[in-house]
Amino acid sequence: MGKEIYDVAIIGGGPAGMTAGIYAGRAHLRSCLLEGMSTGGQMFNTATIENYPGFGRVDGPGLSQKMEAQVKEWGVEIQYDHISEIRRQPELFELVTLGEEVISARTVIIAAGSTPKQLDVPGESDFLGRGVSYCATCDGAFFRDKDVAVVGGGDSAVEESLYLTRFVNRVTIIHRRDELRAAKHLQERAFDDPRIEFLWDSEVEAVFGEQMVNMLKVKHKETGEVSNLPVAGVFIYVGMRPNTEFLGGLVDLDPWGYIKAGEDTATSVPGIFAAGDIRTKGLRQIVTAVADGAVAAMAAERFLGERGL
Repeated sequence: MGKEIYDVAIIGGGPAGMTAGIYAGRAHLRSCLLEGMSTGGQMFNTATIENYPGFGRVDGPGLSQKMEAQVKEWGVEIQYDHISEIRRQPELFELVTLGEEVISARTVIIAAGSTPKQLDVPGESDFLGRGVSYCATCDGAFFRDKDVAVVGGGDSAVEESLYLTRFVNRVTIIHRRDELRAAKHLQERAFDDPRIEFLWDSEVEAVFGEQMVNMLKVKHKETGEVSNLPVAGVFIYVGMRPNTEFLGGLVDLDPWGYIKAGEDTATSVPGIFAAGDIRTKGLRQIVTAVADGAVAAMAAERFLGERGL
């Protein structure tokens, strides 16, 4: 990779990027997919997926592996590397990796996804990997028979709390509002689970510990009362931030840092398309990411065809 000019370079190996790879491969476009970690993105770190049509309940790593195998079947080259910069040239784009390799492509599909937001409280970064986690599927088994906390009230927070009950003694969900934002069926399951408790209208102010996390400082928003919650770990699900830092202003972003791109996935730069969680959209789910990937690949094919490339 890096010695030739690709028709399509796909940045990101989540469901959007992999679907783009499948469609680009089927269109006989010379394609490469660049992924910084492992394929699957957030899907890989999800224990159970219940809303992907045709699969019923499926584990995230398993679905990720199936998609990756399908990408490879269509001849798409997969390289595990981070992109640090995209340079715009007259007839193509140059993607620069952290290792300073330059990959040339006529079109680019950005499907780099998003990263969990941090609380930005004292102790959070100090205890990362030592009790602070953003992935229950990755780390839940390390807290067998212990008490843990989950911060957040959306689908991810509740889904991962339910997953943690397989291992832990008790999960305390800390939410800054007085009701959850998660889907109703997830709320019902959480309320019915005797291992899950709730701290409403509350925020974590600090994380404490010695070698490992052993306590959270929690403040009630209405009363101002501060209390200490003994836990062995805390799992944080307070939203996501798009992975757009490497773009350096190349394409237009919205005020929240997401790439401005409509349902056609076209960005402000001709030849660059955005798919999945990284673009402006109303719903960020696997099924919408997959749809974006297909649309972006077909848009790239049209772009090349219209220019006789």
